[in-house]
Amino acid sequence: MNVYEKYFKLISKRERAIFEGAITMGALFHQFIGTPVNSKTVDGIEKAMKEAMELQPCINEVKIIINREMLGQIKNEFQYISLSGDMLDIKVFSEYEGHMAVIRMKFIEELQYPLMYVEEVK
Repeated sequence: MNVYEKYFKLISKRERAIFEGAITMGALFHQFIGTPVNSKTVDGIEKAMKEAMELQPCINEVKIIINREMLGQIKNEFQYISLSGDMLDIKVFSEYEGHMAVIRMKFIEELQYPLMYVEEVK
């Protein structure tokens, strides 16, 4: 038994895949919301977010899209805005011992909220 396994013995392998993806999504959201962003820095911010979160346990891939239309609407003297949940469309792909989960966050218009949810489990 892996030294970490005793801490996860109450959940299934499928649940572990979901857990790892969800923890990563929460970390990503709370770490990067508020980051200054504009059209010149957006690519670098997406890359930094992706690469940092892909270091997390069980994470195979992270796909991040920051809404560039919103960046094109910046109308302040500083030429940047703070990154917010309504600007993000994120997928976190996590896998644990053959079980894969896709955790998604995107702005849901009807809810007027950037919702985090389990999009798929295999």
